[in-house]
Amino acid sequence: MSIATTTRYEPLLLRHPSNPILTSKDWPYSINSVFNAGATLLADGSTLLLCRVEDRRGLSHLCAARSRNGVDGWQIDSEPTLMPSPNEYPEEIWGIEDARITFVPELQQYVVTYTSYSRGGPGVSLALTKDFRTFERYGVIMPPDDKDTALLPRRINGHWALIHRPMTTLGAHMWISYSPDLRHWGRHRLMLEARRGAWWDANKIGLSPPPIETSRGWLVFYHGVRHTPSGCLYRLGLALFDIANPEKCLLRGDSWIFGPEAEYERLGDVDDVVFPCGYTMAPDGDTINLYYGAADCSIALARASVRSLLNWLDANGSCERRQRAQD
Repeated sequence: MSIATTTRYEPLLLRHPSNPILTSKDWPYSINSVFNAGATLLADGSTLLLCRVEDRRGLSHLCAARSRNGVDGWQIDSEPTLMPSPNEYPEEIWGIEDARITFVPELQQYVVTYTSYSRGGPGVSLALTKDFRTFERYGVIMPPDDKDTALLPRRINGHWALIHRPMTTLGAHMWISYSPDLRHWGRHRLMLEARRGAWWDANKIGLSPPPIETSRGWLVFYHGVRHTPSGCLYRLGLALFDIANPEKCLLRGDSWIFGPEAEYERLGDVDDVVFPCGYTMAPDGDTINLYYGAADCSIALARASVRSLLNWLDANGSCERRQRAQD
């Protein structure tokens, strides 16, 4: 038998036994569902999730939930934290969703990038905040069709770097762009291509949570979408990028590492989806708490080790250049 049919994979991401940790039943006001939350640690060590909340009209807004331990005891804002403002920002007429959070030491603020949804499709918007109560909104920074975005926490060669996923005639791939001021973006570079054919990440990929800075490079969780006769299947893969030149892929895993298996991931408003938008790092500097949307109905938590993820990439990854040659 071949290696592919005999190798057993130890799970790299372990689901928390309390999953799902947040559902619509936890919300202090009437909603349809809650999922796809950005995450960060606050100065007092508590966890903040900036959750995508879909109302009963089908439009989304963002709402903050805070917890001392990042698992339970959530204190949820009594009303939406960040609402669409279509009069001032017409690109938000159909809602805002899927926030990613990056704390930027140079600014001493959190940068929140999110999808703004309008008649033209999904675009990328950006806001700054110090406390997740007031926001300085920059409006749209990447026009439709674009999403799945996060900012790196520091400048690269003097410029801010933004990962995003435009839909182009080339397909749905991950790109990186650079800016001197967070408003004007250029030097767009293709960062990671969706594979072709029968691969689990063929034709459509996108960034999941913000990249994780490690001694080896930027560790990236990305999602791949497989189209099946019964619908789309969202799963996670891993890649590693050069620390000084993040558009350079060093390693990319050939197989997916985390997919929908539990009932709350398989059945929901959108079946068969695990979709992380945020993580926090434990005090040991190795344990990742990954927060993900499950079937577009709830928020769940899985834990992983940076060391184990990098070891897995060493054993199961290939250089992007070599992968292109194989394809």
